[in-house]
Amino acid sequence: MSAEYDIAETLDVKGASCPMPVVKTKSAIDDLAADEVLEVLATDSGSMSDIDGWADGTDGVELLAQEESGDVYKHYVRKTE
Repeated sequence: MSAEYDIAETLDVKGASCPMPVVKTKSAIDDLAADEVLEVLATDSGSMSDIDGWADGTDGVELLAQEESGDVYKHYVRKTE
């Protein structure tokens, strides 16, 4: 299964551990325009819950999907405003 989104930017945080995937995701989202999608590639399994929790508690972002592909976790976050 693979998510199909119009990706505006890909953020590679492979090798980074908590809290860096979330910190770098927030920074990258801030640089996007409304309705653009950020693809985040991480190797920290905790990023699945961390990015989900961050998106739930953050206005202006929507977590579209998360996928596990081998040892890489993919997150698709849309800037909503």
